[in-house]
Amino acid sequence: MDLNRSTPPGPWDWRPASPSRWQQPVTLVRLEGPDSLRFLHGQSSQDLERAQPGQCLATCCLTPTGRVRGLAEVLVDASGAWLVITAGDGAAIHQALDRVLFPADQVNLGPLLAGTLICLEGLEAAGSLEAPATPASPAAGWSLPGQRLVLREDEELPAELEALPALGPIESERWRLSQGRALAPHEISDEVNPFEIGVADRVSLSKGCYVGQETLAKLATYDGVKQQLRRWCWAEPAAGSASDGPAPLPGAVLRTPSGERAGRITSSLRLNAGPDGTSLWLGLALVRRQALLEPLLLTGEGIGLEISEPTGVVAPPVGAGGAAS
Repeated sequence: MDLNRSTPPGPWDWRPASPSRWQQPVTLVRLEGPDSLRFLHGQSSQDLERAQPGQCLATCCLTPTGRVRGLAEVLVDASGAWLVITAGDGAAIHQALDRVLFPADQVNLGPLLAGTLICLEGLEAAGSLEAPATPASPAAGWSLPGQRLVLREDEELPAELEALPALGPIESERWRLSQGRALAPHEISDEVNPFEIGVADRVSLSKGCYVGQETLAKLATYDGVKQQLRRWCWAEPAAGSASDGPAPLPGAVLRTPSGERAGRITSSLRLNAGPDGTSLWLGLALVRRQALLEPLLLTGEGIGLEISEPTGVVAPPVGAGGAAS
């Protein structure tokens, strides 16, 4: 027995080069006025009313039934806040906010603006990005926690960050799937709540009244979350083999080995074929509660997907909703 033999890397062991950067488009909305935080407090899941200038708070934009319209960061300053919508339909979120804004509210809701979220991996000088979430100059962007930077459409990436290797679309998507970061339209929609997609840390169960509060409080109090986000992988056999069949694509129904319905695929990514002709497929799925402990789930074509928990999801609260008012 060779004790020095190394274990082959697993499908989820890959990490981006260090240092490197990846980026995604975001939507920006400016709220100006003394009631800006109170207004956002009532329309999203995070406790925002007591936020202080310079803070950056992650939140969910919700429907009245507690479903997720989108994910956002709230950048607080002395005269209002910027809503940075990182996932979801920015136009629909803006429309929903505008629809419930009354003349008596001291809030000016600005138009939709385009922006870019830059995420950095392994940057040793990350301390330079831990400044408060307000622009230092008209072209400085916003520094967010977690080695992230938001740039408006007319702002340029600083030269020192531009010099970092940039992840391509395939690498960026692989890293997203590994962490379990939900995106629209498959993981984020009016059919899922924050606890199902692993963003329970964006939900305050103790703050005052807000859109969707009753639903989320009941889910937390009575342990009522029916499905959770999981990642899956599958080694596709070489073309022409006996096991060759339809690929696992978003929308495909999953079942347990015993045949019970277990959920559905929400995202999938096919990596280039290896020397032996096999290809690695990675993805995300919403898995029903009764199947969460199953290590293997099957598609309708009998493809066996290995199931695991993404590194970035936050488990739903259990019995934590009693403090909600």
